Amino acid sequence: MTKALLIDDEKRMLDLLTLYLEPHSYTCRKAQSPGEALTYLAKETFDIILLDIMMPEMNGFELCEKIREVSNVPIIMLTARDQHQDVVKGLNVGADDYITKPFYEKELIARMTALLRRVSPKQTLELNGLSWDKDQFEVIYDKNTIKLTPKEFAILGLLMQHPNRVFSREQLLDLIWGYDAETDGRTIDSHIRNMREKIRQTGFPIDDCIVTVWSVGYKWLNLEPNQKNSTRAK
Repeated sequence: MTKALLIDDEKRMLDLLTLYLEPHSYTCRKAQSPGEALTYLAKETFDIILLDIMMPEMNGFELCEKIREVSNVPIIMLTARDQHQDVVKGLNVGADDYITKPFYEKELIARMTALLRRVSPKQTLELNGLSWDKDQFEVIYDKNTIKLTPKEFAILGLLMQHPNRVFSREQLLDLIWGYDAETDGRTIDSHIRNMREKIRQTGFPIDDCIVTVWSVGYKWLNLEPNQKNSTRAK
């Protein structure tokens, strides 16, 4: 499922967008104000945002700038105005695409699909000599294959795809297990601990890469050249 954040002050438009998107495997969060949208973004990770321009209190251009301060999530701006200066301004403040209301459902879906295709996460990653291959479901270091569970593999890939970004335990649960999972943050800690141990046995300095942010969660740090052969426990 692809997670979309829909931002529009009109409930009717939010409901209509949800009606369009859900049959195409989108999970939708609906925000009727910039404040509500920023609250969601502080707690959750989204694959794409549909952002209305004409809103009270804070317009879409201003909100787009605020989102870009904390996230590179793809943004498509929606507006009833079809003016060249609005298109230019939207792109200049960080939007990735622009569509004018009213729009055809198929065009919206096509634009979203094309944008997500351009920014989709890499299928293969190699950081500090550790290789993560989504298609082959393999993690390899120094020719050693590391056997991870599906959840451990998914957590590792998510962290490696977003170096230096802190993921809270709640975010990891939502992204890997799903919203309806009946589990808690201790499950994340257990998976991280087991994954570190498995990778550590190959000689890779995993404790220097997957770093605990106390009372928050975890993040991936890329190593400096002189750190790559060091190991230390956290």
